[in-house]
Amino acid sequence: QVQLVESGGDLVQAGESLTLSCRVSGGNINTFVMNWYRQTPGKQRELVGQIDRYGKNTFFLGSVKGRFTISRDSAKNTMYLQMSNLKPDDTATYYCMIPFRPADFWGQGTQVTVSS
Repeated sequence: QVQLVESGGDLVQAGESLTLSCRVSGGNINTFVMNWYRQTPGKQRELVGQIDRYGKNTFFLGSVKGRFTISRDSAKNTMYLQMSNLKPDDTATYYCMIPFRPADFWGQGTQVTVSS
């Protein structure tokens, strides 16, 4: 029922900013905890950040803390990952995810590439 669609990935230069979107269908984002993950080829996905049901950022990966912010727009049923001062190490496929055991919901991912 629930579907997640990421968008906004792009090729950017180090130091630039980029905002990713995750549109949710089949459910109200205000009822979910939502996560952003990222994955580099050859590595496991890592949790980048989390937003709770009240719109509060409850977790950030240490390497992105202070540079990334998660927000949401209830009217659009969309979550955002705002990234600033991007670094080459931020290069990855970014995924939005709703934990809903036993069947978590994942988007297909959007590619972010940061060049030096």
